[in-house]
Amino acid sequence: MEPSFLISKQKDQIKTKSESKSKKVIECPNGTVPILKTTREYVKNAQYWAKKHFNPFTIDSHGTHFAGVRASKDQGPYHGVEAWMSVHELNISVDQTSYTNIYVGSAISDKVNFIQTGWMVNPALFGDGRPWSYGLWKGVNRTGCYNTICPGFIQVSRTDPLSIPLSPLPKGEIGLYISIEQDKETGNWWATDVKYEAHGMHIGYWPKELFDLISTKADMVGVTGAVQASPSGKSPPMGNGYLPTKNEMESARVRDVDFIDSKFKVIGSKKFKLEKILDNDKCYGLRDGRKKGFDEGTYVLFTYGGPGGDSCGI
Repeated sequence: MEPSFLISKQKDQIKTKSESKSKKVIECPNGTVPILKTTREYVKNAQYWAKKHFNPFTIDSHGTHFAGVRASKDQGPYHGVEAWMSVHELNISVDQTSYTNIYVGSAISDKVNFIQTGWMVNPALFGDGRPWSYGLWKGVNRTGCYNTICPGFIQVSRTDPLSIPLSPLPKGEIGLYISIEQDKETGNWWATDVKYEAHGMHIGYWPKELFDLISTKADMVGVTGAVQASPSGKSPPMGNGYLPTKNEMESARVRDVDFIDSKFKVIGSKKFKLEKILDNDKCYGLRDGRKKGFDEGTYVLFTYGGPGGDSCGI
């Protein structure tokens, strides 16, 4: 099964050697797809962390800190978002998590629907301290989960799982270029691995029937870095663990952000008025990008991150 739309960025842009994505190569036989093995402990931990995960509509969540941007309802509706984000190894304790994602969502009163995908360091969930790609959804009657631990996300790609460890390359960092886009014909929400070189890959989709608020559109889209503090109140690092500086190559960064508008057209984020969200400037930072990146054609939207610590508040 494939969506009715094409991957929007079979790029003319030049990707530098220092910014590649390193995923373990998987090649499943015809008729099969890769699925992350689940254990009782994994399911239990996933349910615990899903309750604490950053909710873009309740930004005062206990112990959660965040830095990012979003496009509001009055400029929508939306049918998707895509972005490139740098991925970093972080020193995270077993009772903390740090992640960066793109998301689409809608909310009415206390009812919330959203889909997120990006990268995460969560030792309790994944069993190690590596960064992993992941997906999360919340839908009808508060249902939802990470990845494929509950019925929901439909894996389609034979080679590109929704959740897999991301490993640094010998001479550079990791870059994750992903999208969430709604199929105009079916209404399903697709996760896609966009690439600068070669062809991108449709990973799979969340069926529209999972949702009652975003089955036809989403009211908000955004890109956000977030952390969850330990019960003791100590907050983990975000981004690359450092406050952003003028040197974007030394900072965690997000670039090439596009939104899919009400007409299902891919529009650059610079055409929208974006709201900045930063809840704690003592421990984390958020800076506007230089608009032109270090290689021709890229658009650095923002840099972000910080060390965390004991004085970030809850």
